[in-house]
Amino acid sequence: MTSTTQDHDDQAYDDLAYDVFAKACPSRGTLEHVTGRWGGLTLGALYEGSLRFNELRRRVDGVSEKMLSQTLHALERDGLVRREAQPTNPPRVDYELTPLGRQVAERLLALIHCVEGAMDDVLAARARYDETRGAL
Repeated sequence: MTSTTQDHDDQAYDDLAYDVFAKACPSRGTLEHVTGRWGGLTLGALYEGSLRFNELRRRVDGVSEKMLSQTLHALERDGLVRREAQPTNPPRVDYELTPLGRQVAERLLALIHCVEGAMDDVLAARARYDETRGAL
């Protein structure tokens, strides 16, 4: 990166209205919702399309009903997920990403794919670590 480009990037960063590194910044809570175990997996699953609660719970293997419900509420409050209740009998509730949620999920999926693609290296590093320091 050239000095001019770096200066431009630094200026753009300085112009941000929010700073996730500041304790009181509201962006920190949203980052926690997005990057927490269930938030990231929920956003990734919904990127594939609209899902009902139980479909989503099956897709995000291991999440409890309570945790998925809390996660969906937090993501909906942050404007990342839309909840649509159908007035049918029995009631039908679908969850889908908002346009902002799609933007965030795209970036998360890039990270997920990066991690999945590097797992052979990660597993080898773990084995080397465990050999020298002892297994956990």
